Amino acid sequence: MRGCLISIVVVVAALVGAFFYFSEADIPRATLEAKYATPPSQFVTLPDGARVHYRDRGPRDGSVLVLIHGSDASLFTWEPWSKNLSDKFRVISLDLPAHGLTGAVPNKDYSQKGMTVFVHEFADKLGLKTFALAGNSMGGGVVARFAETYPDRVSKLILVDAGGMPVGQGDRIPIGFKIARMSFMRPVLLHITPRALFSEGLNDAIVHKAIITDQMIDMYWQFHLMEGTREANAERFATTEDFNYVKDHIGQIKAPTLILWGAQDHLIPVAAAHAFNKAIPGSKLIVYPATGHIPMEEVADQSAADVRAFLSTP
Repeated sequence: MRGCLISIVVVVAALVGAFFYFSEADIPRATLEAKYATPPSQFVTLPDGARVHYRDRGPRDGSVLVLIHGSDASLFTWEPWSKNLSDKFRVISLDLPAHGLTGAVPNKDYSQKGMTVFVHEFADKLGLKTFALAGNSMGGGVVARFAETYPDRVSKLILVDAGGMPVGQGDRIPIGFKIARMSFMRPVLLHITPRALFSEGLNDAIVHKAIITDQMIDMYWQFHLMEGTREANAERFATTEDFNYVKDHIGQIKAPTLILWGAQDHLIPVAAAHAFNKAIPGSKLIVYPATGHIPMEEVADQSAADVRAFLSTP
């Protein structure tokens, strides 16, 4: 009996030791803002108190393009497009709730509907009446829902490897996503969030490996460690979503639509691109060969050129 108790104590001590060894402390918001909120970064506070990190480039009298990133990403995923297109267009990118330097928001609504309302309130705050709207991955589902909910606000819609059109799961779902969807693991992720999860996730998502750098991995990881963000992401993954909402309301999209997709997207298969193209009358589909989940970074020049041509067409 005594030997059994000793074994239990040793195991518990080992587990506690491992917990403290592998756990990472939150990073203060001020620390990350000093590192990443360099010009042209700005912040604006919405009516409900949410503080939004955004970047606003290009001529103020130019046609507006608003860019919405995907899950676990940030506005920095749009930097290639923002820099390329802001000679002619006013290009605005922002961090969604639970992401980037926006992080946790007061209403704790991290659902697709909540993020759609968030984008609407942000657009109102900046005085944007009608604008082109682009979204990648999770953000693609948000912009599709936005175009369905507020059709009079969207002049043109760009879906980039977008969520919202259920056609079956991809064949290489990142381990981090799988773990986050396990309710019993969420309390652990509040303290133990290995950098390796983000390295693995980026390598699964990206075919053009040359764009993956230590700086990119660190940024994804550090934003996730910002104070309040891990709790916000636990809320986000615990949220019950209507995954058919976008599909069921797709007929409400009236804006001219461009669909861009990586042929080797293992997270959201290219079948979803064809489903969007079939469902949205008059939409145009471009599939990039040997490209993964984020064409705006993987084939930055080509995808930006395609967007420029689309936005320049009356």
